[in-house]
Amino acid sequence: MSGRIRRWASRRRPKLGSLRTTFAVSFATVTACVTVLVGVLSYNAAARLVRVDQESVFDEVVQDLRDEVRDRAMDPADFSSAAPGHDIVRPARTDVQVLGADGSIFDPGNPGLPVKDADREIAAAPHAGTIVEHEDVDVGSDVYRVATVALGGGRGAVQVAQEFSDTEDLLRALQQRTLILMAAVVTAAGLFGWWLARRITHPLVILTAAAENVARTRRLGVQVPVTGYDEVGRLGRAFDRMLGRLAQSEEDQRRLVQDAGHELRTPLTSLRTNISLLRRIDELPPATRDELVADLGQEARELTDLVNELVDLAAGQSDTEPPQRIDLADLAEDVAGLARRRTGRRIVVRTSGDTSTDGRPGMLQRALSNLVENAAKFDREGLAPIEIDVTGPARPGTVRVEVLDRGPGITEADLTRVFDRFYRAADARSLPGSGLGLSIVREVALAHGGAAFAFRRAGGGAVIGFTVGGAE
Repeated sequence: MSGRIRRWASRRRPKLGSLRTTFAVSFATVTACVTVLVGVLSYNAAARLVRVDQESVFDEVVQDLRDEVRDRAMDPADFSSAAPGHDIVRPARTDVQVLGADGSIFDPGNPGLPVKDADREIAAAPHAGTIVEHEDVDVGSDVYRVATVALGGGRGAVQVAQEFSDTEDLLRALQQRTLILMAAVVTAAGLFGWWLARRITHPLVILTAAAENVARTRRLGVQVPVTGYDEVGRLGRAFDRMLGRLAQSEEDQRRLVQDAGHELRTPLTSLRTNISLLRRIDELPPATRDELVADLGQEARELTDLVNELVDLAAGQSDTEPPQRIDLADLAEDVAGLARRRTGRRIVVRTSGDTSTDGRPGMLQRALSNLVENAAKFDREGLAPIEIDVTGPARPGTVRVEVLDRGPGITEADLTRVFDRFYRAADARSLPGSGLGLSIVREVALAHGGAAFAFRRAGGGAVIGFTVGGAE
């Protein structure tokens, strides 16, 4: 059965893929947003650190140059690359070019830097350390930042340039790698989300397939193959238990209908036979007529009792009656009083302990009435009183009800079957009844968390009863 459900679930899977797709897309979307946000912030932070570092190095070189020319008078030859000991520190990607007093190139840089009018004015400036800066200066295929510092006294100037194109190339490469990494992470997240969604929704797919299979075939005997202890596993086990109870309920209904049909055949057949005799009632002697009418009345009563007990049995399985706090001792007194008026028998009620419990009064009264009527029916001599014992609590929350008689008792073979529907012992088949009274007692006890019981009474007779609020 499990294999058929799995195969059938695989055929139905396209209709259920939306949840899986939604989960995978949602997982990938959240991951993509987080990855993009982290990637952008990381790249901006890294790019800013690199640019700030490059700018701080360049600013330090320019400031050192300004301090040097301000401290002492210097001319272009002092900064010539051919003058040992007078060259300024040249960090990586830094170029130095020296200008003469007229702004001409005294010592070219490598590569040579462009000289603008503002640079020539700085070369002729009277004050040492005067500076002019140029952003984004194109030198060949590279981009530089250039600062021109005056030597003072119109003696010339020194140009310091730093290449920024390599830094931007590095940042662009970093940006590309970041984008590739983000794309890889998003793709991996999508695949992982799909796998995770498949793993999570697979039990739901099987559960949905089982539900649809039940709806399509109306077969409740389907085992749901769901494992695990998470919410999905709990749902699967709850669904499995629900199907089991529905299957059991369907089986109980089927057996009830079959048994009821079987039991109804006997009185109905007898009624049809007697009704056919009514056509010749004028030909029958008076004694036979009276016997025929009495049989019809008895069969009608038995049929009525059987139908009423079937209705009571079906009503006993329902939960329409609201539970309330009741005292079983008071309920036993009411049932005993009613039975005394009906049968004329002596009925004794004994109680001990706290006999109050939560239950449905109508169901419990019907169960107790069935026990008393059953005792009166089998104890036909009526020499000893029928006894009702109500004891509580035998265990916490449990109340025990017993009905004792001095009838013929119950054989060992019948003890395990007296609560079955329509079961009647061999010596009771000649007595009126349908065989449903004790079955109703069992159903009522089970509905109240208890159990029905029966055993032989010492000295003769039987003890039949039930518990409420706990298993016997």
